[in-house]
Amino acid sequence: MNTPAETSPSTSADPAVPNPAASGSAGSGPDLADPRFWQLPAAVRSAAFAELRRRPAPAYFGERATGRGFHALVRHADVVEASRTPAVFLSGPGVTTPEPARWVRVLFGDSMVNLDAPRHAQLRRIVSQAFTPRLLGRVEEDVHRIATALVDEVERSRPEDFVGAVAAQLPFQVICTMMGIPEEPRRAILALVDRSSADIGVARPRRRLRVPGRGLAALARMQGIVAGIGRERRRRPAEDLISALVTADVDGRRLTGRELGAFFTLLLVAGVETTRNALSHGLHLLTAHPEQRALLLGDLDGRLDGAVDEIVRHSTPIIQFRRTLAMDHELGGPGGPLLRAGEKVALYYGSANRDETVFPDPDAFDITRSPNPHLGFGGGGPHYCLGAHLARQEMAVLLRELYTRLPAVRSVGEPDLVPSSFDHRIRSLRFTF
Repeated sequence: MNTPAETSPSTSADPAVPNPAASGSAGSGPDLADPRFWQLPAAVRSAAFAELRRRPAPAYFGERATGRGFHALVRHADVVEASRTPAVFLSGPGVTTPEPARWVRVLFGDSMVNLDAPRHAQLRRIVSQAFTPRLLGRVEEDVHRIATALVDEVERSRPEDFVGAVAAQLPFQVICTMMGIPEEPRRAILALVDRSSADIGVARPRRRLRVPGRGLAALARMQGIVAGIGRERRRRPAEDLISALVTADVDGRRLTGRELGAFFTLLLVAGVETTRNALSHGLHLLTAHPEQRALLLGDLDGRLDGAVDEIVRHSTPIIQFRRTLAMDHELGGPGGPLLRAGEKVALYYGSANRDETVFPDPDAFDITRSPNPHLGFGGGGPHYCLGAHLARQEMAVLLRELYTRLPAVRSVGEPDLVPSSFDHRIRSLRFTF
C-alpha cells in the first residue's frame, strides 16, 4: 500500500511544489486526491495517514479531474467492514481509478475484481474448481524448481538488479507454468505485462496520476495469446490450469475465451506485480534491519512464515481499491458516520496495516509480530486475494533458497520506487551477495 517501508522514494517532491500533505480538499490536512501527495517522502505520507486515522470520520476528497470524490477509509476496522459487506460496498462499478470504461469492459471482459454477486461468485466457483489438489501439488513443485533455478542463475551471472533477475521472474514463471503457457511466447508476454502496468501511478515528468488501462494494446495482445491457447486446450486438454478452466463445468457454465483472457490478465498483472514488489521490499527490509535478518537466519524454519507476513504488512503491495455505496450506510453501526448511496470510498490497505489500535508500534518491522492480522491480501470477504496462498508460498520458498545458499545476500542502496497512488512498486533494486 502506500505507507511504504522506512525508506523514502528515490525521488522526492519538488520543493517548489506546494505540499499537498499540509493542505487539501479535506480541510487543513492531507489531500489524497492530489497527485503530488504521492510524490512526497514516505515518512511524510505515513504521518498524513496517521493524522487521518485520528479523525472521527472518514475524510472526503474531491477530484478535480472528474468533479467527483471519495471518502478515505484508513482505519483497519473500516477497511474490513467495507470488504466484508459486499452487498453495501459494491465492486461492480469498478475498483480502480478511474473506473474502467464500459467499452473497455465489453471488449476485454470483466475482471473478477470488478464484479459483484452473483457473477463474481459464479466465476470464482469455476476458478476454484479448476485448482484441483493434483494441480496445486504440481504448482508447489514448480515453485521450488523455479526458485532453485533462479538462484542458480544468480550465482552464475551475478546480476545487479534484484527486481528484473529474481523478484519478477519467480511469480511470472510460476504463473505461466501453472497456466500452461508455452516457453516461446513468455518473453513477449512479460514485456506486455510491464507495458500494461507501466501507466499505473504518478508520472514523474507531468506530476499527474497515471491512468490504469493506458496499456490496452498490451492487454489485447496478452488476451489474444491466451485465448488462442484456450481454443487449443478445448480441442486437446493438457494437465494445466488453462485446460481445467476451459473444460470446468459449474452449473452448466465454463469460462469463455474473453473470461479466460480477463482472468489470465488478472493473474499476471496482479500476481506478478504484487509478489515481485513484496519480494523486493522484503530483501531491502531485511537488509535495512540487520537485527531482524539475524533473527530470521537464526531460525529459518520457525520464523520464515512470520517474516513473510510482516513483509507483506509493512510494504503492502497494493495501496488502494475502491467501492461504491449501494445504499445509505452508517459506518461502524448505528450512529456511525453516514455514507450515502452512490458515493465512492477508497480502501487504503497500507494505512489499515499501520493502525495503532491493531498493531503495536506499527512502523516497526518485526518478523516476530503476533498476531499479525494484516490486510495485505485484502480485508476478507468475497474479494479476498485468490492467490494469497501462492504468494506466501513463493515468497517463503525464494527467501529460504536465497538465505540458505547465499546467506550474505543484501540490497545495495535505496530501492528505485515508482511514485504511485495504486501500488507500492519498486522499479529496480541493486543487490549483491
